[in-house]
Amino acid sequence: MGSTPFSEHDASHGWEQVADAFIAARDRSAIGVDVVRAWARDLPRGAAILDLGCGTGVPIAQALIEDGFNVYGVDASPTLLAEFRRRFPQMHAACKPVETSAFFGRRFDGVVAVGLVFLLPADVQRSLIFRVASALDPGGRFLFTAPAQACAWADLMTGRESRSLGADAYVGLLAEAGLALAGNATDEGGNYYFHAVKPR
Repeated sequence: MGSTPFSEHDASHGWEQVADAFIAARDRSAIGVDVVRAWARDLPRGAAILDLGCGTGVPIAQALIEDGFNVYGVDASPTLLAEFRRRFPQMHAACKPVETSAFFGRRFDGVVAVGLVFLLPADVQRSLIFRVASALDPGGRFLFTAPAQACAWADLMTGRESRSLGADAYVGLLAEAGLALAGNATDEGGNYYFHAVKPR
């Protein structure tokens, strides 16, 4: 896979080409699990959670499933999504880009997007936040990662540009989408989390 040139039309934004390396790296890491588990404690047991950019499901979806939640995974990489299905055959999964996913045609108690939002172009990030808001039930919660500062950098695995709009922009977009910022967190890997709630 390593020498395959990245296509401008690759729906996975380069992740299909590095899927094997990503699986090997993420399988050895529990970064983010504690923050996600703490966030999910505010959801009812058995709640439906949409995991955007779920990858193989390890370790984020795995932790949520172990804690009794019903996880729906979406990922654009066929290799990563196939591995999610193999590991968690009892869960729902769709191999689609988050940009065009129908989110299973339903609403959710929670939506989590770890390591995803900043991989998308700025306009897609904005539209995704509005789509997530529409996919949440009243009282539903949204957790996503992005640096607090506005910045751009090359992703270490794919070499593609990542871009954070910055905390002020994200908080403003959440408000425009009808979501209220409920808090922030930082995990052991230095990743910054935004936690938003849809009012009842």
